[in-house]
Amino acid sequence: MAAWWSRTPNANIGIPTGAASGVVVVDVDVHGPQDGRAAFERATNAGLVDGAGLLVRTPTGGAHVYFPVTPGREQRSWQAATAGVDFRGDGGYIIAPPSRRIIDDHVRRYEVADIAAHSVGAVDAARLRDFLDPRPVAPPRANSGSTDVDSERLAAWVAGRGEGERNRGLFWAACRLAENGVRPSDALDALGAAAQSAGLGDREITTTVRSAYRATQPSSEATSDGRTQSAVPWFGRSAGPPSAAFGRPAL
Repeated sequence: MAAWWSRTPNANIGIPTGAASGVVVVDVDVHGPQDGRAAFERATNAGLVDGAGLLVRTPTGGAHVYFPVTPGREQRSWQAATAGVDFRGDGGYIIAPPSRRIIDDHVRRYEVADIAAHSVGAVDAARLRDFLDPRPVAPPRANSGSTDVDSERLAAWVAGRGEGERNRGLFWAACRLAENGVRPSDALDALGAAAQSAGLGDREITTTVRSAYRATQPSSEATSDGRTQSAVPWFGRSAGPPSAAFGRPAL
């Protein structure tokens, strides 16, 4: 470490978050049109971030809010992109004071803004995420007559997922459609374009939706001669490749 610092004395400092360091961090992002301060204030008023032990101001005007890890529980990193708030847990890292960045030709530092005088406590990351980025209500059964409307709501939600949460969001939405009797081909039609606009490719979309249907429905069933076949009728309305199911010509 001494040799490393002697070679690069101006290097920034990174801290792995989660069990590796004993801390997790709520990252309130302020960058361009993204501003998570209002969302974090709502979470504060709701009592979801009361146990914070350290507040660091970031160079862009945001904040890193430090909490102790929850003992015995894995807390993976996640993003609530529409709220402008990220969670840095297991598998993530954070840049720590007195690191600095050059912004508009000015040096901006990560600075400690507040240290808690009270006892600190863990943050319920799952509850915080549900508060900041609530998932849409699952659609009713397909025979209720309102599936199309709810599918559109799910699609709009999928389209708004940011990097790091696109696959997970598509998987969740596809599971909801599967649980409510929507055919796989219809699920691809309903969610495919939205997932594309979020940044996923055709193959990734198809794989994720397939996985969702396998997770919610039996993967195979026996035929009369003892062989097995898929219980999920993929591409029931289109014999073409995945791109055809999204209403585009096959490549």
